[in-house]
Parts: sequence; structure tokens; C-alpha cells
Amino acid sequence: MQPAAYDLESRHPGWPARLGPIRVAAGDVAVRPIRLRDAGDWSRIRLRDQEHLEPWEPTGPGPWRDRNSYWSWPAQWTALRSLARRGQCLPYTITLDGEFAGQITVGNVIRASLRSAWVGYWVSSSVVKGGVATAAVALVVDHAFSSAGLHRIEATVRPENTASIKVLTKAGFRQEGLFKRYLDVAGDWRDHYCYAMTVEESGPGLVARLVAAGRAEYL
Repeated sequence: MQPAAYDLESRHPGWPARLGPIRVAAGDVAVRPIRLRDAGDWSRIRLRDQEHLEPWEPTGPGPWRDRNSYWSWPAQWTALRSLARRGQCLPYTITLDGEFAGQITVGNVIRASLRSAWVGYWVSSSVVKGGVATAAVALVVDHAFSSAGLHRIEATVRPENTASIKVLTKAGFRQEGLFKRYLDVAGDWRDHYCYAMTVEESGPGLVARLVAAGRAEYL
């Protein structure tokens, strides 16, 4: 079935939504819209995990501590929620057993004849290797291809970021190529691989693939 024409869609298709939970090795993973009251958990984890996160994230103005303080979250939350209400992104919190564990965002949503977006994510250092990020990507991409009506999702990742590459390949993304000096990360212009997937390649769904491969369980 062809997706409905853009002018017949809601202003922000697929937003807001609660996705999951599904069970992975680390526990029960779900995805929900970001909240203003996420500030404390968000800041605490990001300040603690600077060495874990900073090498892979775009360079920002000012020191890491300032950009990730408790008081910087309200402005980010407001901006992301505004974009979501205009249908330009889908910003979510990742939870593990009901507790804040990271973020995942479908951004730069373009509709009309392209119906494309990117997906970006991070998780707490305490939950890596437990399948949390892969589960969150699967939940969100399935939602983007169904309720949000998108056709293509891409993700860019530094070649050195082997953990994130494993997340994408486990979820079923394919590598399309290398973007030279693509993004300013950690103070320099870095090469990034581009990974992508279209709705036709998702088959029965990314979550269904994880379950069939024994990487996740339905709840």
C-alpha cells in the first residue's frame, strides 16, 4: 500500500508515540517522548560519560560541562519538541527497565517525494553491550517506516566507532559509502561512513528480525 499523500497527513505523523518494550540481554527496552523532567538523569549520565560520548558527537560551543548541565536541558527539550510538533524530527528517550538510559532521535525529516531522515542515538556507558541501542534503533526505525510514513533512514558514524557500527549492522543497515571530512567532531573534520535502509529492505520489521535472530523477545 502506498503511503498517504503528504497534504493528507497530520502535521507531525508518528509523533508523539511510545514504543516497546522488548526484552534484550540488558533488560526491557522501551522508547518514549523526551520530557522536561529528564533533565536530572540526562545531565548526570552525560557529565559522567564525557569520555564515552564526546569522541563521537559533533563539536559544540563551550565546554562539555556547560553544554550538558542540568540547566542546558530545558532549551534543548524546547527546541526538539518544537521541531517534533512541526513534523521535522522524532525525539525520544531510551529507557531500560523503566529508567533513563539514553536518547534516540529521527532528525531532518523531509517528506513529499523524498520521505527521508537520519537516526542518531547514544546510551549510557553502563548499558553498552547489552543490546539496548540496537533494540532502540529497531523500535524507532520500525515506527518511522510505519506510523511516521518515511521511506529511507540513514545514519552516519565515524569509522573508528566500532560499537555504533555493530549496532547498525545488527539492526540491518547497509553501508553506502564514506563521507570525507563530513562533520566537525571532537574539534576536527572527521570522515564518516553512511549507513542506510529503505522500507523495502526492512522486511517484516527490524524488531521481528531481532526476535527471529534470538537477540530480543516480545513482551
